[in-house]
Amino acid sequence: MNIKSLLLGSAAALIAVSGARAADAVTVAEPEPAEYVKICDVYGAGYFYIPGTETCLRIGGYIRYDIGLGDIGSFDGAKTDDVLNGKNQGVWHKNARFTLKTWTGQETELGTLKTYTETRWNFGNDNANEDVNGAHNKTPSLNFAWIQLGGLRVGKDESAFNTFIGYAGNVIQDTIVPYGDFDTNVVQYYFDAGNGFSAVVSLEEGAGSGGFYVGSIDSYVPHVVAGVKYTQGWGAITGVAAYDATYEEWAGKVRADFNVTSALSLFVMGGYGTHKNSLVDNGTFVVTDFTGRDFYKQWGGHWAFWAGGTYKFNEKTAFNLQVSGDQDKNYGVAANVAYTAVPGFTITAEVDYDHFGHFNDFTPYGNWTGADKKNSVGGLLRFQRDF
Repeated sequence: MNIKSLLLGSAAALIAVSGARAADAVTVAEPEPAEYVKICDVYGAGYFYIPGTETCLRIGGYIRYDIGLGDIGSFDGAKTDDVLNGKNQGVWHKNARFTLKTWTGQETELGTLKTYTETRWNFGNDNANEDVNGAHNKTPSLNFAWIQLGGLRVGKDESAFNTFIGYAGNVIQDTIVPYGDFDTNVVQYYFDAGNGFSAVVSLEEGAGSGGFYVGSIDSYVPHVVAGVKYTQGWGAITGVAAYDATYEEWAGKVRADFNVTSALSLFVMGGYGTHKNSLVDNGTFVVTDFTGRDFYKQWGGHWAFWAGGTYKFNEKTAFNLQVSGDQDKNYGVAANVAYTAVPGFTITAEVDYDHFGHFNDFTPYGNWTGADKKNSVGGLLRFQRDF
């Protein structure tokens, strides 16, 4: 073998080895397929399938910041003692809230299986005439945690005495004259005929214990709520009746909603209840001016009314109004302007007025809210980001 042949052979061998190594360097393993979130549009916007299941999940909530001022009875103001001179004075009523919500939905052979939860966390001062009224973390609250299969719902909800007929107006302080209590465990059944007619029957536990008012049942007999509704394009007519098993009292409400135009909607609601047994005897005296309030008939006297409406100036701005009153001459007016600055962010400015008919008596108004005037005025500015 001559020198030329040897060099050519060596060069060929080097090229072959180099090529093999280069091929080895760029060889990579096949990527594993990624499992992306799949959108679920069966139950509305925001749902997605939980990977590996047939369950659709939506996560949402809101962050809210309230700034209130005014008389305490208006629900908007607060008072405290000056730390330097001890003088009782007005103070801002502020509260920040974070609310987390979850929804799930799944189709089954027995109907749609749904769940809903809502938990709230608050930081702020209290709406009361306190010696020290500093901002603090408040107890978290579980406001909703229910399961529904078809028309059957069980769990933590708000009373059908309010949810089925409606929460009165689109104002922040819609309970200046209260229209019923809220938190309760329920076993209820909804029926929807599909032609505008619907109905509900709800067995409820109530909430609260001790003091001047007992809201929870004190035996195995539950509170009972039943309601019927007829809905059409012009609006709706709704009626609910409730039996408080603790006090053995009855209450009812009837409501009419009217879609006057695409911009204007109105409502009127009336309530009536008995109070033969719910006057409070604390062992020493009977508080006759407590007006027999129970879990459902929260207003004073036998009857009460609520009326109001919403007018939409445009897609971003709406005006809301509510007036209310009861037999004990308690009256309230609440009005606000709600402005959606950008989708998901709303600023609401509200003015509230209260008149307390039994200001000097031991009533829920004077005791629970710390009302310090017979006529109270306040205002509230709310910033809310929904997601």
